[in-house]
Amino acid sequence: MIPLEPAHLVGTGGALGALLRQYVSSRVDGSELPVGTVTVNILGTFLLGFVTFLGMETEWLLLLGTGVAGSFTTFSSFSVETVRLWDTGERFRAVGNAVGTFLGAMFALGLAWGAVQLMNLLI
Repeated sequence: MIPLEPAHLVGTGGALGALLRQYVSSRVDGSELPVGTVTVNILGTFLLGFVTFLGMETEWLLLLGTGVAGSFTTFSSFSVETVRLWDTGERFRAVGNAVGTFLGAMFALGLAWGAVQLMNLLI
């Protein structure tokens, strides 16, 4: 990889992650639940876990982890959507959104770890 400043790596990754987030969210949203936000948070957790467990070099972690995964995922939207569901009386959905996002992210993290372990066995 061509040596770049950390800000360039994070900025480039951030731009890519934001575009991917918009694309994925626009493809899966449309229900009463914030499915787009849940989806990007779970996929982003997998990506960050995968590149971290691989032990990639700092430059790749900045580009893919901090940049792409950081702008692809969204804690702020998750928080606002969960509170909005709660405030509109959709308390079961609010709790489901919070618990489902957490469990989905933990499952994705486990999958990332397992994928790296399998790759290490095969290589």
